[in-house]
Amino acid sequence: MSLSLIRDNRNYRWLISAAGLSNLGDGVSALAFPWLASLITRDPLLISLTAVATRLPWLLLVLPAGVWTDRVDRRALMIRADLFRCLLTFGIVAMVIAAPPPVASEGVAIAGLCAVAFLLGAAEVLRDNAAQTVLPAVVNAADLEAANGQIWSLERVMGHFVGPPLAGVLIALALPVPFAFDALTFAGAAALVWLMVIPARTARPRTGFWRELKAGLAWIWGHVVIWRLAIMLGLINAVAMASLTMLVLFSQDVLGLGALGHGLLLTAGAVGGVIGGLGAPRLARRLGGTRSLRVAMVIFTLAYALIGLADAAWLVALALFSEALGGMLWNVVTVSYRQRTIPDDLLGRVNSVYRFFGWGMMPLGALAGGAAVAWLEPSLGREAALRVPYLAGAGVIAVLGLAALLVLRLPDRDPA
Repeated sequence: MSLSLIRDNRNYRWLISAAGLSNLGDGVSALAFPWLASLITRDPLLISLTAVATRLPWLLLVLPAGVWTDRVDRRALMIRADLFRCLLTFGIVAMVIAAPPPVASEGVAIAGLCAVAFLLGAAEVLRDNAAQTVLPAVVNAADLEAANGQIWSLERVMGHFVGPPLAGVLIALALPVPFAFDALTFAGAAALVWLMVIPARTARPRTGFWRELKAGLAWIWGHVVIWRLAIMLGLINAVAMASLTMLVLFSQDVLGLGALGHGLLLTAGAVGGVIGGLGAPRLARRLGGTRSLRVAMVIFTLAYALIGLADAAWLVALALFSEALGGMLWNVVTVSYRQRTIPDDLLGRVNSVYRFFGWGMMPLGALAGGAAVAWLEPSLGREAALRVPYLAGAGVIAVLGLAALLVLRLPDRDPA
């Protein structure tokens, strides 16, 4: 089914190609962005602010983005968002050329980087919400698990397997090069989405912004499984961002890795993501949705604990591999369930409410990770402080997993 889905569905072929190209650029910037911040400053809190700025739009803008997504042509929204990200990323190129690190004022440079990061994150909110809501119009309902698994597998390959090592090579050439490359991938992704031909959605009457938003809030409040999943995802993502934000310093100061080594470390997560994306639909069908989510929670807990205790890069790579595999299993089950359950005319708004809780916690997690390391370093030392976000994260996920064991049940009709 998987090969025929790509071969026979033209729109899906353009959509998955755009996702792969865009995530290749994201994989490059995922290493280049924090690496640039670490060249400007060694302060963990200042470095974490760039991650906060990138994810803050998921807290501030995702609810109105849901209303906009249900009002407009979702394909056109994706194109405009990618073109805007292209222009912004070329802006980073200009910033680096005009004032290459080290810089005279760390605060001013980080503030400028945060401003661009926030705008990139705002465009990402619109683009990703539109992309997730457009998929049910591109593939049949029975193919959602396979399509989601394929898209996320390709995103992992490009964003984590190919992108980070490539970023290490591009940084070695010149610091602006990876950002210029990222900008070109956004332009290419916009062109691929433009090639899609999707039947026009029937325009629904507009009843006012707040009334439309309240309809999405009311729907999700009436579906206890979905809002419980949203709260759980928020805590999982907060832990993930606290950990990921400090990983660049963990790689440098604990593991002694350079840019290329750090990129190869991130590649381990890509391998887990690819295997998870391809195998998760079959595993979810075998285990069922509820047991699949429980397995994912166990994997998350063990992965963060392993990073917190590890002294060797290969152990951290193993943990990142496992965490990515668990994340794919979680996503295939929960996203496919939402896409099938939520009515199309509410899909953008309900997804935005879900992501407000599920993704809005990410900037808070990133800030918490940086603040914890900065606060604990004077008393514990640099290395011990850098281990805290991972060990604390393992504890949080373990408690969350126990709570989920008691209260979380996906309906038996869930096809996953």
